[in-house]
Amino acid sequence: MPNRNPTFFSSYFALCFMIFSNVALVTSKSTIEPCSNSDSCNALLGYTLYTDLKVAEVASLFQVDPISILTSNAIDISYPDVENHILPSNLFLKIPILCSCVDGIRKSVSTKYKTRPQDTLSSIADSIYAGLVSADQIKEANSISDPSVLDVGENLVVPLPCTCFNGTDNELPAIYLSYVVKAVDTLAGIAASYSTTITDLMNVNAMGSTSIKAGDILAVPLSACASNFPRYASDYGLIVPNGSYAITASHCVQCSCGPGSRNLYCMPSSLAVSCSSMQCKSSNLKLGNVTVQQSSAGCNVTSCAYGGYANGTIITWLSSSLQPRCPGPQQFPPLLAPPTHVTRDSAFAPAPAPQSDGGSTTTVPKTVPSTGSLPGLAPAGAPMGSTSDASTLVNSAAAIPTAFMIFLLIKLIPPFSFMCRELSNCTSKSSLCYCYNTSGEQHKRIASFEPIGSGLTGSPEDVA
Repeated sequence: MPNRNPTFFSSYFALCFMIFSNVALVTSKSTIEPCSNSDSCNALLGYTLYTDLKVAEVASLFQVDPISILTSNAIDISYPDVENHILPSNLFLKIPILCSCVDGIRKSVSTKYKTRPQDTLSSIADSIYAGLVSADQIKEANSISDPSVLDVGENLVVPLPCTCFNGTDNELPAIYLSYVVKAVDTLAGIAASYSTTITDLMNVNAMGSTSIKAGDILAVPLSACASNFPRYASDYGLIVPNGSYAITASHCVQCSCGPGSRNLYCMPSSLAVSCSSMQCKSSNLKLGNVTVQQSSAGCNVTSCAYGGYANGTIITWLSSSLQPRCPGPQQFPPLLAPPTHVTRDSAFAPAPAPQSDGGSTTTVPKTVPSTGSLPGLAPAGAPMGSTSDASTLVNSAAAIPTAFMIFLLIKLIPPFSFMCRELSNCTSKSSLCYCYNTSGEQHKRIASFEPIGSGLTGSPEDVA
């Protein structure tokens, strides 16, 4: 039998295993935020409809208020029977959720799903919930021993990704959207679509490079207007993304954010029917009313503002201030008609302006940001999570550059079998074949062989 070097082959096949396992174990990544208290926050899910669904059906999937879905997407709620409006398949919506601290990390666990015939954990995760959760995560959350057997009508907890980061991004009010990366997405395209930067996305998601792949879940910071309600208010911590609305106080109050201002503005909702008083005490002003009076010193502004909802009572407070100039009329984000179809340029398409790597005009900054941090490294005070794969596999080989491993593989590939007699610069002595280069200098490696037939075959072996 040929005399082969066991150490060499052990190293060789170990390297092969590392390379191929590196490919096989790559899974979708998501950003997780550690936490240690019971506080919760408002957050958003980026959800793509898997089929035509009524507004109420989408709300039922996530156990949220149908009207809150519409206002979060700046859809006009004054349309007749808007909760039963049929939304088209592939529509992208922002779903408002409450983000809690569970088992030391931020996630939403308020969503329950009732299984139907033909359901599997994979179909529930990948199709119905559009990749926001994995089959393994549902299995773990419900302690399912045999995922191939699901009882019809079983209520499953669906853990959904979310982040809070103290409701700020670079010390400004922000709400975070959990976004499932699509095959056409680039980090530059996502950043442009949500009015942020590549550096900000990398910092928030603790990314070492701009590389993303389909199925990854990113935390995307959205500029927002924050509230300052007392802790005893049921809508404490209300935060509204720029360009959208929020409904609160049992549908009695509607708040908006922008354009042109990051001050939360609240007024009576068009759905208000039976509501508590919205008049400010010691004033004729009602919620949302503003009066201005020009004077030589400036402009006296008096307003009746919303202060939260507690025990069925709408809290209002009167504020007065002297400003350099009188404000203009209140501006509101534009309202959209309930969508009936989806187009490439639709406001309801995910990452509306995806850019390819070749055509993108947005690039990674070549200069160091003013914060003194490098792309991918969070500046002081900036939010930063950690990444985790959906199936909780750990792939240590992923950190090894693939090109380096391929280089090692090529360098270690031997001529597994050759004939000594076919090589003019090799001579045999006993059972060894010594090879020389054309200058007559002996190579650092020789081959050890046993005679087989009319020739000698074997494998490389280090010189002793």
